[in-house]
Amino acid sequence: MTDTDPAAATTPRRRDAEGSRRALLDAARALFGERGYERTTVREIGEQAGVDPALIARYFGSKAALYVAALHSDQDHEAPAADLLAPGRLDEVLAKVDRVGPSPVLQAAVRPHDDQVVQRAARAALSARLTGPLEQRLERSGADRARLRAELAVAAVAGIALARSAGAFDALGAAPHAEVAELTTRMLEALAE
Repeated sequence: MTDTDPAAATTPRRRDAEGSRRALLDAARALFGERGYERTTVREIGEQAGVDPALIARYFGSKAALYVAALHSDQDHEAPAADLLAPGRLDEVLAKVDRVGPSPVLQAAVRPHDDQVVQRAARAALSARLTGPLEQRLERSGADRARLRAELAVAAVAGIALARSAGAFDALGAAPHAEVAELTTRMLEALAE
């Protein structure tokens, strides 16, 4: 006869639901940023998180809902976004891309998603974080066609960040981060005049 507690044998193992949910969210943000929505599988997210990928359905409902949660989670950790011409903001955006790859939000600027829920969430995040704050600055300065100018600027930054991370251009890929940020800032300032 053993000295085990019979109640312990029938009690289900306690899981750290919040820890698993957070691990899935962190893994999803990293993988979606690195590979994009379409090329990231739920299996890869589960593996990187160290949990069963079936938990995505339990905690989020679907891969698309996890993507949307990842976008909102990113916003929750950030203070209200400064515009791209605020001191240090462009440098911060480009440094983050250099560090972890292009985010799902930047990718939304150049790639449509098949899932309309995902597309709407990515566009809303893109507007809240990048386009909207710059448009507001341009409106305050009296620039004509502020929305168009803001969208052109964000499209340029997204293209630069994606091309730099993809290695599509030798000089751009090899240039020091500070130089890329400085030249891009000058380009955006000219667009804002």
